[in-house]
Amino acid sequence: MAAISRRSFFDRMTDGLYGVALTSLIGQQNLMAENQKQHNIHRIPEDLTPKRPHFTPRAKSVIHLCMQGGPSQVDLFDPKPALKKFHGKTAPRELTGNAVFEKDRTGKLMQSPFKFQQYGKTGAWVSEALPHIAEEVDQLTIIRSMYNVHPNHEPAIYKLQSGQTFPGHPVLGSWITYGLGNENQNLPAYVVLADPSNRLPVNNVDNWMSAYLSPLYQGTRMKATGSPLLNLAPDYSESEQVAQAKQRLLKQLDRMHQSQRPGQQELEARIRNYEMAANMQLEATQTLDISQETEQTLSMYGINEKETDNFGRRCLLARRLVENGVRFVQLYTRGQVWDNHQNIQKSLSSACRQTDLPIAGLLKDLRQRGLLDSTLVLWGGEFGRLPTAQITSESKMQVAGRDHGPYGFSAWMAGGGVKQGLVYGNTDEVGYASVENRVSIQDWHATILHLLGMNHEKLVYERNGLGERLTHQFPTRVVHDIIA
Repeated sequence: MAAISRRSFFDRMTDGLYGVALTSLIGQQNLMAENQKQHNIHRIPEDLTPKRPHFTPRAKSVIHLCMQGGPSQVDLFDPKPALKKFHGKTAPRELTGNAVFEKDRTGKLMQSPFKFQQYGKTGAWVSEALPHIAEEVDQLTIIRSMYNVHPNHEPAIYKLQSGQTFPGHPVLGSWITYGLGNENQNLPAYVVLADPSNRLPVNNVDNWMSAYLSPLYQGTRMKATGSPLLNLAPDYSESEQVAQAKQRLLKQLDRMHQSQRPGQQELEARIRNYEMAANMQLEATQTLDISQETEQTLSMYGINEKETDNFGRRCLLARRLVENGVRFVQLYTRGQVWDNHQNIQKSLSSACRQTDLPIAGLLKDLRQRGLLDSTLVLWGGEFGRLPTAQITSESKMQVAGRDHGPYGFSAWMAGGGVKQGLVYGNTDEVGYASVENRVSIQDWHATILHLLGMNHEKLVYERNGLGERLTHQFPTRVVHDIIA
């Protein structure tokens, strides 16, 4: 037997390791392919062209009204006569058994400072704090049995947006645009209309990040006044022919650069974003120009009124965006206006005055233009509030607020295939936790995807051998009872 030198030994061993590695990679690819075939999963092209849904959709676009902070269900949509009966008394222990923290089990029950009245054909109860939305109650499905898994803002918001309580996963809007693309290639598929004062909401830009999905699917923040985007238009003038020739040349150079660097998602997304920016120079400016609207329409949204102008402008822009083919529009309030830890009568009233008229105007406007049937409108926060008073020893019950309440809260949907004038689910007798027809965050996500024609189990992104999805591996159901 010929002697093997040290170099020959390592050469042969390296060949063997390469072979094992190649076999492992091929095996993983075959396993992934078999998994996709077994679960009828098809890889989605990563671009913003319109995609075919899994089945016939009820809605084509979404307007998500993010009420960060935690709107109080027992002061808005879920009246509890027992709170008046037990006002100032300790909450029964049997109703607080699922509390995460001991402090959530203590405290004095506090009746709502707001009066409730029945509205609409179905007689749904709505607080006097929301007189304009109350007039639209026959358009709504009010879910009184939502629940979240964490009592703190940051984890609860991550859960609401991405299905997990920590960062690093794509949000709802990113999954929807990944699955469906966009109807208008000259506008972003996912638009964020945050507060124009430039104060970001809790969790900052993580609220609209695409994480491991392509950056094409992250939210694009637009301004409600002035230029929709910074540096959207050049600070010099040139003829249309020159501008188009420059764009063609830039596109050729970009593609040459990209061909030498295949498989780089961020590079592909950057090139597409530059191309879209060129197309947006005209269309985005026209789409967001509300000077074309009538005085009657502006008044419907509360525009040019001190308390409602801010949110009203963005509600009107949301309508104009979906009207022009944008898939997903997300609105945020100014700061944590619903985080009513103190003097809930005053602070909750302020939040309602800022948003009530604009949201009711949005629903009316969508309906009058025939857009509500194809647009799913979502309203709600990351959790609700406890039925107990949050007070210190020096405080008085009259100026008390409420602490975070993730165990049961209210949210509503309108348009886009949901039933009209429906109240679904219930909390217990004091509004502490949901007890009947409970709806988890992943149930809510799955139902939204279903209304858009997508099966939450088939909307999958393969990553590191795992089939990632919005609902993750949590027990999930589509809430068919609320679908028309």
